[in-house]
Amino acid sequence: PDCIHIATEGPLGWQVRAICRQRSWPFTTAYHSRFPEYVHARIRLPVGWSYAVLRRFHNAGAATLAPTPAIVAELQARGFTQARLWSRGVDLAMFTPEGERLPRGEAPVFLHVGRLAVEKNIEAFLRLDLPGEKWVAGDGPERARLERQYPGVRWFGVLDGPTLAKLYRSADVVAFPSLTDTFGLVMAEAMACGTPVAAFPVPGPIDVVGSSAGGVLDTDLRSACLKALSLDRAAVRAHALQYSWRAATEQFE
Repeated sequence: PDCIHIATEGPLGWQVRAICRQRSWPFTTAYHSRFPEYVHARIRLPVGWSYAVLRRFHNAGAATLAPTPAIVAELQARGFTQARLWSRGVDLAMFTPEGERLPRGEAPVFLHVGRLAVEKNIEAFLRLDLPGEKWVAGDGPERARLERQYPGVRWFGVLDGPTLAKLYRSADVVAFPSLTDTFGLVMAEAMACGTPVAAFPVPGPIDVVGSSAGGVLDTDLRSACLKALSLDRAAVRAHALQYSWRAATEQFE
């Protein structure tokens, strides 16, 4: 190969890294997930220990590709010497405001899409006192417990792309309560469908939504959800157009 891209820091990634170093093949790596924070949330391992391992992995490459400027800056501050920006993209032909919608009532629908795990902070959304309905799509280790604890929520499980697009465009707001995601691709998918995002002002949402017309960021997630109801869906879609597969691919190249 002329060069290799190592997508994640798993066992295969470590093996390929070793081969690249042995044979002097240039390689890049990607930083997709905040694994130190995820591990800390689960077993309380100090984040500094995990970051030390990740620095060793990534700093050997020609570039560490991270999805937002905020994450690039955070990695640089933690000693990652090759951090560079590589944004994300969604299928703008699939995730579009035009198309089928699910049957629903007149009351507002607040939707969450994502893995149902402790690090996603989903209960910050489920506990909110909001008008209308809460919908959740996704699966994960917390699903059974959350379904028991929040029986008033409508649970959809894992959906394919076209069905997920239908779900996005059927909702009024997509709530993104995560504090640890590096990007949050579901935010771009939702906005591409014209559905505004409500999130906390943390890395990920700061770069994907920011102060744009695509959503509302607030330390009070309930306030963000309610404010997002009044956003113009055409303007939300317009903000999402920058997150195309073409743009992401050209940036990677």
